[in-house]
Amino acid sequence: MSNFFTDNADLRRTLRDLALARVVRLREDDYTQAREFTYAPRDFEDALDSYERVLEIAGEIAGEYIEPRAEDVDRAGSELVAGEVCYARGIAEGLERLRQADLMGMTLPRRYGGLNLPVSVSVMVIEMVSRADPALMNIFGLQDISETINKFADEEMKAAYLPRFAAGEVTGSMALTEPEAGSDLQNVQLKATEQPDGTWRLNGVKRFITNGCGQISLVLARSEEGTTDARGLSMFLYERDEHMRIRRLEDKLGIHGSPTCELQFDDAPALLVGERRRGLTTYVMSLMNGARLAIAAQAQGIAEAACRAAAKYAGERVQFGAPIAELTAVKSMLADMKVSLEAARALLYETALIVDTKEALEHRLAQLQAVQKAEEAVSAGAGAVPEGPDTDLKTLRAELKTSTRLAALFTPLAKACCTEMANKVAYDSLQVHGGSGYMRDFAVERHARDARITNIYEGTTQLQVVAAIGGILGGTLAARLDEYDTEDLGGTPELLGRVRAARARLTECIDRVRGVQDVRFRDFHARRLTDMAVDVCCAYLLLRGAQDDARRLLAAEYFVAAAGARVEGAAVQILGSDPSLLDSLGALTSS
Repeated sequence: MSNFFTDNADLRRTLRDLALARVVRLREDDYTQAREFTYAPRDFEDALDSYERVLEIAGEIAGEYIEPRAEDVDRAGSELVAGEVCYARGIAEGLERLRQADLMGMTLPRRYGGLNLPVSVSVMVIEMVSRADPALMNIFGLQDISETINKFADEEMKAAYLPRFAAGEVTGSMALTEPEAGSDLQNVQLKATEQPDGTWRLNGVKRFITNGCGQISLVLARSEEGTTDARGLSMFLYERDEHMRIRRLEDKLGIHGSPTCELQFDDAPALLVGERRRGLTTYVMSLMNGARLAIAAQAQGIAEAACRAAAKYAGERVQFGAPIAELTAVKSMLADMKVSLEAARALLYETALIVDTKEALEHRLAQLQAVQKAEEAVSAGAGAVPEGPDTDLKTLRAELKTSTRLAALFTPLAKACCTEMANKVAYDSLQVHGGSGYMRDFAVERHARDARITNIYEGTTQLQVVAAIGGILGGTLAARLDEYDTEDLGGTPELLGRVRAARARLTECIDRVRGVQDVRFRDFHARRLTDMAVDVCCAYLLLRGAQDDARRLLAAEYFVAAAGARVEGAAVQILGSDPSLLDSLGALTSS
């Protein structure tokens, strides 16, 4: 039997190596949830065993059921029939299997029917589903909009909608983009008008909406008359009815099984989520960060599939009297693919852990603040808050501030790293396959098409650079690298020295960019600095895993050698760059 968890040694070890103990204790209210829910874990080992069982179930569904249907899904795509979207058969059946396994509300609290899984574990499920069929992942992953409802909606809305998400009764979409407001979301024009009964009506068009046919949509709309910027935007929950029309489905390069819709809202009834004016500045940022992490995991899954396809083909394809896997040039490509995959996975799950820490701290703070406000020892619906660790509000707030900054930096770093890696791995897999890879007889051509979207939607790589550069130049990155440097990495002193040398070059380049008082100079080198930051972070993370594992040590040595060369090349460009050359860019790009 094919199981995408049990056949992936790196993923299994990642789960065991993640420092999740504190996160889980906080999410489980110091394991007091076990008093109310018999299936809640009693301690960390119990939780870890539960996570492994969930991942084995998800891995089996992905390997045995979803992946064998992926090719048919790609060929069939989605259809718009009489105004309704018809999923490919494999999509509908895959969603049903995931629903039957109770995986549709993975991270939601148990009181709403969810599994209360850490983000890190849900990301692993997304990676495995994406390895099987990234189109299905798009629809499945959008269940995560329920987390935004859980975080920001009032209790009435949460009670009305979250159990439906957890049960798999509804699927979701995030309706943000408009024809004239692509990545510039502060230019959103879809109009929201308040009604006398406190509800709202939506009018306007949304474009490029993944699963826009979902029953529940979170819609960004302009609620404040006369405004033109982000301060006039609010977030609304819309449940599908006759007041929204799907005008068309986009004809796409890849991810064919995932419908991308253009939507027309005509006086569509909706409910305000949270507070007015915070739609973009707070709620969309939460949505986008979750989506970016999911897309990073999607890319990771596609790359895993492409890498395995290349290794399988190379082992079977005989040329010049031997399998091409024996050729040094092919061995080198396969090694590059495998090590790049592992490096990106290390950064992906480091990011997931950072997000987990942030959300666990938010959960504990909300508990303590509720107790403090009510002047009683019981938080609303969450059980008693124990005395002991993680109960000091001042300390928790300081930690949350740090975690929030780290999440804001590492999420775009992970998205950029994993998606660019997936495109490179898929391309190299095509090269290994040769002419066969160009044919639909092999899945690799689909992997290459599917990978292409990952570094575009939810913000292109350049937009991830824009999101990350502040943390790189502002000191957040340096503080985290300091932490890595103080870890017990003494088992590999020579490698550690080379990683430190690469970091020193990164620091030189950061100082250089800071020292030039020209925003154009920063923007010109932002991509190089971001790539350098990714390389240095991944090098430290691989070094961490190499302390007691010979196979991982080889991977770390291979990666550090390549990353060191890339960092040095970027450093030469940045340190030798003349700011005055920026004045010539216009001439270079003119026709």
